[in-house]
Amino acid sequence: MDGLSGLNGVADVRMAGLTAAMTDAVTAIEAYVTAASRAARASLSLPDGKPDRAAFERHQHRAHGLSWVATYLETLRQTAGWAARLEADGQFGDVEALLCQVLFGEYCAQLIGGIPMNQGEMVRPADLGCSAADMQLLFAPPILRFIQEGKTPDVMAAAATFLPDALSRNTVERTGLDETMEMVRDQFAKFAATRIKPFAHGWHLKNDYIPMDVVNEMAELGVFGLTIPEELGGLGMGKTAMCVVSEELSRGYIGTGSLGTRSEIAAELILIGGTPEQKAKWLPAIASGEILPTAVFTEPNTGSDLGSLRTRAVKSADGSEYVVTGNKTWITHPVRADLMTLLARTDPATNNFSGLSMLLAEKPRGTDETPFPAEGMTGGEIEVLGYRGMKEYEIGFDGFKVKAENLLGGVEGQGFKHLMATFESARIQTAARAVGVAQNAFEIGLRYALDRNQFGQPIFNFPRVSNKLVMMAAELMGVRQLTYYSARQKDEGKRCDLEAGMAKLLAARVAWAAADNALQIHGGNGFALEYPISRVLQDARILNIFEGAGEVQAMVIARRLIEGGN
Repeated sequence: MDGLSGLNGVADVRMAGLTAAMTDAVTAIEAYVTAASRAARASLSLPDGKPDRAAFERHQHRAHGLSWVATYLETLRQTAGWAARLEADGQFGDVEALLCQVLFGEYCAQLIGGIPMNQGEMVRPADLGCSAADMQLLFAPPILRFIQEGKTPDVMAAAATFLPDALSRNTVERTGLDETMEMVRDQFAKFAATRIKPFAHGWHLKNDYIPMDVVNEMAELGVFGLTIPEELGGLGMGKTAMCVVSEELSRGYIGTGSLGTRSEIAAELILIGGTPEQKAKWLPAIASGEILPTAVFTEPNTGSDLGSLRTRAVKSADGSEYVVTGNKTWITHPVRADLMTLLARTDPATNNFSGLSMLLAEKPRGTDETPFPAEGMTGGEIEVLGYRGMKEYEIGFDGFKVKAENLLGGVEGQGFKHLMATFESARIQTAARAVGVAQNAFEIGLRYALDRNQFGQPIFNFPRVSNKLVMMAAELMGVRQLTYYSARQKDEGKRCDLEAGMAKLLAARVAWAAADNALQIHGGNGFALEYPISRVLQDARILNIFEGAGEVQAMVIARRLIEGGN
């Protein structure tokens, strides 16, 4: 179908040969990104071609900007691939086509005019050190076609006509996932709609824990053992399933979507680095929800600089246990946790990554009245804007004891290596959580726009309102495909730290933009705490900070890009 009909008088706005045009645009953008990478590399590399740490710090804007440009390319590449697969299956419909035109039109224009790394920082071709010849590559006909035809007022208006139907669907577009994954989505969408969404705002406003009956139901649905092998008590599913489940739970409430993150991190640590005995002991209990884990990594004044961790774990004289002393912060859901994956320095002679070890530290569950009944462990709650339902704590260890047999893998000095191996999955899941938050913001904003009447008509009829929602849907479509791609790479056993980082980087920005724009659609009501969009805005803000702040994430991506160009 080359045109549209019956769309409230809007017709002939679907580009002829769209999927081929998308492929051509990706090819043209690849040529620009290659040139931009070469230009950036000139000031970011040592003579041997390796990344220059000092140059990276001196030219942070350039390095981070390169990450964003490459992320846009990968997003459009994956969107084009998805569209071609749908078309081959006869499922590439009008809504998918229109949203593709919008996304390609907007992102192609931003590559020329400036990509927003956040609200106040843009990256433009000149920032990357591009020459006039490099910049000219962005004016290739396939790119210009989308700038001129992709996101026109008629295309935006046509796309808007499809949005009201989105309130009765799980996603605006066909995701391209198989029947099994769509069944998984339906199951968790229904669970979130009945057991989470109606209560989430009350939990947030009261700063209540997610009720244990909800946690237990999540355990029965297999949330905590999703990717644990069947022989160890889990469901044996892959990271794509993890994305779908995390997305739908976070669409209900980011807290429920994030409960599974703790189990995912602990399970992957044990799967990667644990002894056979540790796997047999802990994984079935984590999968069933009998044991709730928490991650205890971050320390005051260290943030992303894990190599400078100071918490010490000293072996007792008889070698039977470790005695832990030190402070940790930003620990999520520690009170109700039974197991801490605790990163500590077991070699006091080191001041870098080499002396770190991971401990599987057991503790009794606490309550609000007695949060930490364990000897040698104290803590205080950190009050937070959003991301509630599990509660954040600072924790102090003073003589806290961990059995020596609970040293992950039984060998000291492997802690950072073990942790690094979990980053891909953690960032993929964080991207999925961000997609869920963005989807929730989109739906809340859309429903309000349809219900709110001003000047004798729903505010959805005003283009500045409907255009915001169309852009949300288009970006959701693109970043969803980028996230699923990173999950597929992981499921196929391929290195995917680059793809996972890109998905997390973009998804966090998309979630914040969606929440911010949905609140804007609410006007003054959005600023009232009684409206759920106020919570979603607060929840969205954390996504660009945890699991690697956006700036750190961009630096990691840039280093990989520079290394990959050698």
